[in-house]
Amino acid sequence: MSDEMPPAAAPPVAPPPRTAVEIFVDADACPVKDEIFRVAGRLGLISHVVANTWMRLPEDPNIRRVVVGEGPDVADDWIAERVGPGCVVVTTDVPLADRCVKAGARVVTPTGRILDAGSIGMALATRDLLDDLRSAGAVTSGPRPCAAKDRQAFLQALDREVRRAAKILAQPVAPLTPAKGSVDVS
Repeated sequence: MSDEMPPAAAPPVAPPPRTAVEIFVDADACPVKDEIFRVAGRLGLISHVVANTWMRLPEDPNIRRVVVGEGPDVADDWIAERVGPGCVVVTTDVPLADRCVKAGARVVTPTGRILDAGSIGMALATRDLLDDLRSAGAVTSGPRPCAAKDRQAFLQALDREVRRAAKILAQPVAPLTPAKGSVDVS
């Protein structure tokens, strides 16, 4: 056994400040990509479509195809490392949604459910409970297919969350004020 310490991982780099809303799509199993492209196209937004495999996408300079390496959570890591205020994430992955909410992003599921600071805890608890039940041998149903009413609810929720993200970006940033007792050396 070696006494050497493993090299320290590089600290995460904060994404650059945004001037426009961007949409991040956890795309491997996303049933509402066409709806996302329609909303993003209407509003002129960039959409990052992140997946482990190549997929056919519309030819549009605002649709960015991101193919990440194989492995668990590689696409999730790519998204979570780049989102923040001014971003809308579309995913059914609750742990990814939790990371994105903590980073300040807005999160919408393909059925139009909003995952935010007030709802993510319950979503995580439900996910963990279902995982425990499946581990114990219980048969649980997967997600139901995306119906027309789900697509309509998604479109409304996506439009609403894009507007909310835009409001966040439009808020003026307060200038930093020196702490009491500090000395300004400029």
